[in-house]
Amino acid sequence: MQAHYEEVQRIADATTLPHAMHYLSIRIAEELDLSPLTDKLLRGKEQPYTLSSSEKLELWDRLKILSFTKLVVALWAVTMVSLYIRVQVNILGRHLYIDTARGLGSSDLPEDADLIDRDDQQKFLASVDYLANYGMQAMISNVQAAADEALKGKQLRDIFNTVVLHETFMQILEVFMSMGSPHQWVDFLMPRDIRFYKLVTASGHDETTLSGATKFDELMVETRAVLSSGCTAPLHGCGSSESCNLLGKKTLLLLSCSAEYTSVVDMSFKAAVDALIDEMRVQSGGSLISGMPLAKLVPRVVQMSPSLLAEPSNNRIIQVIRTIPEVELFFTLLYANMSDS
Repeated sequence: MQAHYEEVQRIADATTLPHAMHYLSIRIAEELDLSPLTDKLLRGKEQPYTLSSSEKLELWDRLKILSFTKLVVALWAVTMVSLYIRVQVNILGRHLYIDTARGLGSSDLPEDADLIDRDDQQKFLASVDYLANYGMQAMISNVQAAADEALKGKQLRDIFNTVVLHETFMQILEVFMSMGSPHQWVDFLMPRDIRFYKLVTASGHDETTLSGATKFDELMVETRAVLSSGCTAPLHGCGSSESCNLLGKKTLLLLSCSAEYTSVVDMSFKAAVDALIDEMRVQSGGSLISGMPLAKLVPRVVQMSPSLLAEPSNNRIIQVIRTIPEVELFFTLLYANMSDS
């Protein structure tokens, strides 16, 4: 089991995660292109009479909000997608472990353990792109609202040091994560209705049937069960439906993991912001410790966003999260518990 667990983690690190980070970096750059704002401000600096004082102030205020928005979007995305993939591969690993043992004639397997085919495996792993393809715009809107609230009243002349900046990033994250219904943030990572992918397929293929739960449906429901702590309401497309019946006691086991997952998310955000602040402190030559005007900090915030979505082997945020003992213990236990279910 240990060897299989390590192989599952290796696959995630070598294939799924690099693809996800690359695609996220492209989508965030597309949705939050700040170059029009920075270009206007640069032209205004080079040609002072092209912009009035009020226009310059308005541009700076927009850049202030959007620069923090883009950085927090990148920070949230790299943290949550890296964790999401770990949940995915452990759930998939559990199914493949059972399938392998069944193929070897093990008598310890559940009688109703259906084999998972390669198509469902690939579709399940590809679902990590849901955020980039479908959840991005709504997430950005909410993060921008959170940034606007956290930065309300902050003037460009205000001094920001490492402590103030850390508090600001954490406040934006906390406001964003508390928006809407409990755990609404899960809807940015995956569809609430497990029929979503069937509906997408059916839109281009009239013969697609929407009835009958598949192994892919089961994988998706299990994943959401882990992510959604305190999930007491039935999922859309679940309830007393065929897909919910697939899970049985397994769902209860996964739901018991979800409270711990909330702690994993909190610890990961704290570690990610700590790493970000440390990197910005180093790049500032130490001047951020004593503090600098927000006007001088904003360009640094703009420059930091792309680096947060770097390739996983060079991504400090991902590496820091991996070193959190409680996070690693959670995924070890998640895999082991599911393998015993």
